[in-house]
Amino acid sequence: MNLSGFLIDTHAHIDGRDFAADFDAMLSRAWEAGLSHIVTVGADLESSRAAVELASRHERIWCAVGIHPHDAGRVTDRCYDEIRTLAQGNPKVAAIGEIGLDFFRDRSPRDEQERVFRRFIRLARELALPIVVHDRDAHERVMAILREEKARDVGGVLHCFSGDLAMARECIDMGFLISIPGTVTYPSNEALRQVVRGVKVEHLLVETDCPYLTPVPHRGKRNEPAYVRLAAEKVAELKGLSLEDVGRITSLNARRLFGIGESDQAARIAYRIRNSLYLNITNRCSNRCSFCAKFDDYTVKGHHLRLDHEPDSTEVLAAVGEPGPVDEIVFCGFGEPMLRIDLIVEVARELKKRGFRIRINTDGQANLVHGRNVLPELQGLVDCISVSLNAADADTYARICNTPFGTNGFTGICRFLEEARQYIPTVVATAVTVPGIDVAAVRALAESLGVEFREREYAEVG
Repeated sequence: MNLSGFLIDTHAHIDGRDFAADFDAMLSRAWEAGLSHIVTVGADLESSRAAVELASRHERIWCAVGIHPHDAGRVTDRCYDEIRTLAQGNPKVAAIGEIGLDFFRDRSPRDEQERVFRRFIRLARELALPIVVHDRDAHERVMAILREEKARDVGGVLHCFSGDLAMARECIDMGFLISIPGTVTYPSNEALRQVVRGVKVEHLLVETDCPYLTPVPHRGKRNEPAYVRLAAEKVAELKGLSLEDVGRITSLNARRLFGIGESDQAARIAYRIRNSLYLNITNRCSNRCSFCAKFDDYTVKGHHLRLDHEPDSTEVLAAVGEPGPVDEIVFCGFGEPMLRIDLIVEVARELKKRGFRIRINTDGQANLVHGRNVLPELQGLVDCISVSLNAADADTYARICNTPFGTNGFTGICRFLEEARQYIPTVVATAVTVPGIDVAAVRALAESLGVEFREREYAEVG
């Protein structure tokens, strides 16, 4: 697997003396490790100027400009004017930062830190740039100031995130991303690992904060951008994803936030997540589930899935190509695959000849949609079918899944699950852990229907 250019170190300090002796070699190691870009971040006027100069000389380096809370006590009007001048109209300046509060070292008076933080947020709003927020032992005040200064208007990132899961979710609700440094590899940092487990990877970035916070197994040595891969590997482990998945998703997050380069907007028919190959065959859905992020964003796990037409079997098989060893091929894309039952049968028949394991992810409404029992048509072609049950009664199902079939929608999905056992070796009912879904009740219903059950964390959805 070629992983060239699949990661972005979204927070580095590479402008100073720590990298003066081996700067070019350090960059070479970063590109060899799979980085496509580095964001070097200013912490004072000198480093902000240097960051802009580096970004101007290197196509793959972008920058942020700002003044760290340690230096808040020395910020003058001239400082704001110079940061404005550095940022205004410069396409390589991706953000204002790092700015924020540091109540751990308290190198500047706290009231001065807050005053400077507020004014930089206002500058970011003036320039329509996101912000890079430093927060150490100041969680409540940081969140209050972000709210009071309407920071959601520009968004940004909480870099080197050190809050708990509740805070992370509050940040995400405000439109901010959570950046995960190499400290996620430290044995003692279970709190950060819990945050990673508890939020969707679509809300995460990865960073080094080099030359600081060197990850395991290099602790005690200088940190450098190449080591962002170690943070990404740990995130992949915690999320049950591949390293390639995490790189693709977090890099897309960074590109969107910071305006770094062009995002690939080509629609995918065949796309990989983990070691499975997914087939995206329609934009249409029979349900409109309240928790489904696909109605807000055409991107799923870093893949753009909004089709400009419904592919025929020839196009689908061409997209599959020769994928190499994969665990399974899954009919699951932007829309509901079982709306195209005839295409599934045709494609699955060919793929089974080639020895692939076939799974379908579905809302279980296909028999209602087609007005017939379609399950016999899948016999011998599909190894597993995973059905989004999500509710233990008709009223909850109608409310959460917005089925067009009324009470018949819930009755239909239960019958579908029961009947599927006759034709498909493995039948799984799933439920997403979002408010309003009684997962225990759904599990009991699935067991009463004689099928397997899988609980899906909301962080897995989309």
